[in-house]
Amino acid sequence: MTLRIASCSCGQLSARVSGDPIRVSVCHCLACQRRTGSVFGAQARFPRQAVEINGTGTEYVRVGDEGGRTRFTFCPTCGATVYYVMDGREDSIAIPVGAFAESSFPAPTFSVYEDRMHSWITLPIDIEHMA
Repeated sequence: MTLRIASCSCGQLSARVSGDPIRVSVCHCLACQRRTGSVFGAQARFPRQAVEINGTGTEYVRVGDEGGRTRFTFCPTCGATVYYVMDGREDSIAIPVGAFAESSFPAPTFSVYEDRMHSWITLPIDIEHMA
């Protein structure tokens, strides 16, 4: 079974996951762009029972474009987001792909909010698209 560790920049908050992600996706919404400081957010979703959280986090609740609430947990020391949970999907935990610092991490298979995607972005050819 695959074991991976995601962590914040200072290492105080981490998530240990066992097994492969349910899905790896990219989101081009403006909120993800602002949250990550990049042109999209890349995240991997795992079953809750496959994730062990260590350390102390601070929560930020964001209401999305369509009214859904997401609870982001970040390190209070360095500010890096380590995981988040969407209301109505508490059975899974999403972890930013960059928190794994693993260049061999599986590529995304799903892309959302592409109407806000930067024109120079190129995605994997077989990715599933959702406007």
